[in-house]
Amino acid sequence: HGPITRLVSPSDLGEVLKPFVFLDLFGFRPEPGHKGFGMHPHSGIATLTFMIEGDVGYEDTTGKKGVLPAGGVEWMRAGNGVWHTGAPVGDSPVLGFQLWVALPAAEENAPAQSLYLAPSQVPQEGPARVLLGPHGTAQSVIPAPASMNYLAVRLKDGERWRYTPPAGHTVGWVAVNAGRLDASGPVVAGELAIFEESGAAIDFVAHGDTAFVLGSAAEHPHELVMGAYSVHTGKAGLDQGEAGVRRIGVR
Repeated sequence: HGPITRLVSPSDLGEVLKPFVFLDLFGFRPEPGHKGFGMHPHSGIATLTFMIEGDVGYEDTTGKKGVLPAGGVEWMRAGNGVWHTGAPVGDSPVLGFQLWVALPAAEENAPAQSLYLAPSQVPQEGPARVLLGPHGTAQSVIPAPASMNYLAVRLKDGERWRYTPPAGHTVGWVAVNAGRLDASGPVVAGELAIFEESGAAIDFVAHGDTAFVLGSAAEHPHELVMGAYSVHTGKAGLDQGEAGVRRIGVR
């Protein structure tokens, strides 16, 4: 999709990896007149955008507006409906991941909530920045809607690292944005690998300086009922969320 590599969609790998239902790796150099991602809606999910390089201006219909710098995180719980947008600030290259998380039934139509974290607000444990959930002694300030972890990891050439998922995490995956990773098989930049359903530790070895994101979670027990920008647990929730999106769009 031009500057965007779609690694997971709700209609394909999202069914295997739920609650992780969507993942984009985006990277481009801004051009004159580039308007970014444009104002667009969501409902029934939460999105987490992690900026690896470049600064992005943001605005959303919860009333927040500002600049998300490189290393920063945007958390948007869309719930019953929200619109948001982002656009590059300056002419530096932009690189990042956007993840969608399916919300449990109790939160899929809750009021929208947004959090924007500066790089200094993202805790670190060893080589891992903790974007969502707990890892070691670090804990993300983002209120995860269920038991899940999302980490951004950097390893130097030849460095080894072991990830031990929390109890109950049987869903696991990794996506590489730089270098080459050995995770019981090679994973290179631009690729995503899914691990067999298990709660066992995962061992990694970097070949060259390597950067990747990793997700683990307890399996989302609900069906995925999809709209254009929405994922819910049932048709009634989808209808309610899309009605909320339309009301906000008119306003």
